[in-house]
Amino acid sequence: MNVSQFSLRMFASLLVVTLGLCYCRQDSNQTFLGIPQLIGPSEAVLGLIATFKCVVPNHTKNESVLLQLFNKDKDTWLGEYTSLSGEAGTFTLVIRLHHEGNLECLARAQNNSHISSTVSRTHYLRVVEGVKEAHIVVPSGPVEFFQGQSLELLCEITAGNNVSYKWLQNGRLISPSPSLHLSDNRLFISRTTSENTGYYTCMASDYFNHTVLSNSTSPDVEIRVKDVVSAPNISFTVLKEDSYNYSAVVTCESASGTRPVTFSLYNRTELVANVTSDNRRAVFKLPLVLDQYSGELQCNADNGAQAAHSQWLPFEVVSVGGPVTMHYDSDIGENFAVIGLRLYCKAAKGSHPRYQWFLNKTLLRDRGSFYYVVDQPPERSILLLSVGRSSAGTYRCQVSDSFDNATAMSSGKRYLDKEVLNRLPVLVVAVVFGCFTTLILLVSVCYCVGVVYNGGLEMERMAVAYEDDLEICEYGEDAGVVRSARGGEFDQTSEASADEWPQIAEQKKTLEDEMFEAL
Repeated sequence: MNVSQFSLRMFASLLVVTLGLCYCRQDSNQTFLGIPQLIGPSEAVLGLIATFKCVVPNHTKNESVLLQLFNKDKDTWLGEYTSLSGEAGTFTLVIRLHHEGNLECLARAQNNSHISSTVSRTHYLRVVEGVKEAHIVVPSGPVEFFQGQSLELLCEITAGNNVSYKWLQNGRLISPSPSLHLSDNRLFISRTTSENTGYYTCMASDYFNHTVLSNSTSPDVEIRVKDVVSAPNISFTVLKEDSYNYSAVVTCESASGTRPVTFSLYNRTELVANVTSDNRRAVFKLPLVLDQYSGELQCNADNGAQAAHSQWLPFEVVSVGGPVTMHYDSDIGENFAVIGLRLYCKAAKGSHPRYQWFLNKTLLRDRGSFYYVVDQPPERSILLLSVGRSSAGTYRCQVSDSFDNATAMSSGKRYLDKEVLNRLPVLVVAVVFGCFTTLILLVSVCYCVGVVYNGGLEMERMAVAYEDDLEICEYGEDAGVVRSARGGEFDQTSEASADEWPQIAEQKKTLEDEMFEAL
């Protein structure tokens, strides 16, 4: 390294040190303005005038301070004010949409570079714009569809900000539910039902100082959620045209489903007829031959969704035939008394029977003071009775074809009243008497067996005694000895008192003498 290069480097180093000393000296003389305070409304109406003030504390009166108002979020300049003697800077704004956001006030000394600028805390301004022309948009598609699909509605406006939304159905406020969601200007139903059918309205509102500044209500939009038609019920009645001709009146009816509904009647695979109905019910008339199987009928119902089908119904009419049976069971109350009856009536055959109940000769219809008729055709009919004075009498049941009274058949008659029902049946009496008789016979047999058994024992004792006598005879003169021996075996007391006989004889004689003297 030569001398010239060394001298150049030394000069550069000296220059850097000199500049650094100058900078440090400048920093040591630097002062700061106080933190400005920005004062103004937190919300303002679009198009109206709003005033903001910026105050710098500890302001040096000899210094001219430039105050500037900025929108920090949008990086826009909104105005400036020069404070000469420490007064607050005033900013008057005609509110526009770009004024909304976080506002700041920047304070800077104009003629003194040694005073650093400062910035106020942010102040948020909400600009309220009046709502205009709310209307509903249906992005999910058509406004008429079948249940189970989703529905989305949007409430849109041509003007307005910071808007809150309310939804109404048929004039009533809608609240969220597990299947209905509300979010800002959106209404969403995940799975619709017929209850979602109606007129929908949205209301858009903005608020100023906690009161409604303006609102806009959309026109109604009708949403129609159609119910899928339910499986129809099928039945038929028989109509007698004359003595030889009959017809079947077939009814197809669905309990639910949006109308109109088209019903189709099939006899197996053959289409018989179809009808479109506004009341979910259709009637078909077919020729009929009694007691002849003519296939099976089925109804189909369709209202635009998937068709629904009824059960298959045998197309056959069996005439009523006998016998007609009637029986009953009873309800037991206190003291085991019969308080109610259920009478059952059934014909041996018949697909369309009509049941009638008679008390004596009076026809019992539907319900009375003491009875109630329950028809369950074609299986049977039930007559419910309350047992009492008014229900006493003779009952019978009559069955006929529902389409022809000439076929009427009657059951047997049965007399019923409270005393008869609570009287012991003959069978019960017979059973009780039979049981009692059997018990007496058993006791008698046991007694006879006991007598026979005791007699056998007595005879056995006599036989043993007889054998003993024979043995005594065989021994002869030794008989006394044998008897004494056997007597000793069973009566030791007599053997022990043999020495007392003379004394006993003397006492006996004394007693006899005394009795003789007394006489």
